[in-house]
Amino acid sequence: MSIEVKNITKLFGKQKALDGVSFSIKSGEIAGFLGPNGAGKSTMMKILTGFIPPSSGDAYIHGVHVLDDSIAMKRLIGYLPENNPLYPDMYIREYLEFVAGIYQIKKDRKKRIAEVIEKTGLSPEINKKIGALSKGYKQRVGLAQAIIHDPQVLILDEPTSGLDPNQIIEIRNLIVELGKHKTVMLSTHILQEVQAICQKIIIINKGSIVADDQTGALQDLSENHHKAIHVVFEKAVLKKSLTELAGVAKVASISETEFVLQQGTNRDIRPEIMKFAVKNSLNILSMTEQSKSLEQVFQDLTK
Repeated sequence: MSIEVKNITKLFGKQKALDGVSFSIKSGEIAGFLGPNGAGKSTMMKILTGFIPPSSGDAYIHGVHVLDDSIAMKRLIGYLPENNPLYPDMYIREYLEFVAGIYQIKKDRKKRIAEVIEKTGLSPEINKKIGALSKGYKQRVGLAQAIIHDPQVLILDEPTSGLDPNQIIEIRNLIVELGKHKTVMLSTHILQEVQAICQKIIIINKGSIVADDQTGALQDLSENHHKAIHVVFEKAVLKKSLTELAGVAKVASISETEFVLQQGTNRDIRPEIMKFAVKNSLNILSMTEQSKSLEQVFQDLTK
């Protein structure tokens, strides 16, 4: 595993910020780390990046314990914190030279900086000071410093926070490109972002993991997840006749031939719809299942 967390607990005085947290992220996987404000996301990221120690439990980056060998561990990680700490009076290349020096990159340093500038799309603004850049380009500089030492793991805390829609798309595309060769752990409040770029989602609430699965599978996690069936008949149907079908909780009428039927239990109601159609000599033009959105699952798991 690229990132492995085992039973991490973190106390701040009597307050338990993390409570027995365990999860893992495979090499080459982009994982979304979600949770409401105060759930423990930033605390977990600070532990993984070695900024604070856990009260108990263990965390590993590519097999290296975050406490046993912090220097070796930090060489494996690229970190972009939520409040991107940059030096506004430095030029982009000057700043990346500075960061490369911190990581003691000596061999082909100029070549590596040029590669990172190209990869993060900084070339059009390369002659500007960081303070004169737009927020989107500042985030690009933040990503550039995070990958300057070619880490195997990227930990990104709210990388698109405060960006306009075009900048968000640009940064998302950049993260996807970086994720082709690295493991990425992405903390964000933007659920559409997770659906768009993450293969796996981990949801934390009140210091505990409440969901940990592949993105598609998570939409079936909620205990109260009762699917809806969208059905279109060839001829008009009375709404009342559909509400009487076994397992149907609610019926929404779109037109006299088109309906959305909400399941009252986890029982599949499609066989009942088919029986109804056969009994009443009705042709079904289409019948599709509507899954819960990630927003709905998130609300179910964190309320």
